[in-house]
Amino acid sequence: MANSPQARKRARQAERRRGQNASQRSMVRTYIKRVLAAIETRDHAAASAALTSAIPVIDRMADRGILHKNKAARHKSRLNTAVKALKA
Repeated sequence: MANSPQARKRARQAERRRGQNASQRSMVRTYIKRVLAAIETRDHAAASAALTSAIPVIDRMADRGILHKNKAARHKSRLNTAVKALKA
């Protein structure tokens, strides 16, 4: 347990940041699930629109360090490949 005032403050800050990061991570997962749901319905237009809205969110989270940059790139690549496969 934190004993000094400085350590107590750092614990409060860490808890607040942990909550914010969890919220942001959840938001990214929701956007990814929207794309996957549109892919499941085999609707290329909806999947493409969902992907277009998900990519900036994924990039933003990678910039902020919520997601690793390679994981973000992997998500974008796999989603894009799946959406393109619908068109063919």
